[in-house]
Amino acid sequence: MTDSLSSTFIIVGLTKDGKKFRPSDWADRLCGVMSAFGAEKKIKFSPYVGPGDYSGDKAVFVDGRLEEVEPMAYRFLLNFAADNDLQVISGVCPIDR
Repeated sequence: MTDSLSSTFIIVGLTKDGKKFRPSDWADRLCGVMSAFGAEKKIKFSPYVGPGDYSGDKAVFVDGRLEEVEPMAYRFLLNFAADNDLQVISGVCPIDR
């Protein structure tokens, strides 16, 4: 079992060389993949993954508890960041919902 804070991370909408990632709604789209329709027939984001803003850039906040609950989804998000050469900040910002 890992410490959920140490496995918590943020995917920032900037490539490693500082270019803004496109499309501009990428964070909402990525979080949409991790969402479901609730009983009220509205889309509901996962309690472990949420869109946000980090230093003025779009970002996706990933709670480290996702690694324990759904390891494949956790790896998917890490691979998305790696495949798109996006900046990842580890060990910060657990999601507070």
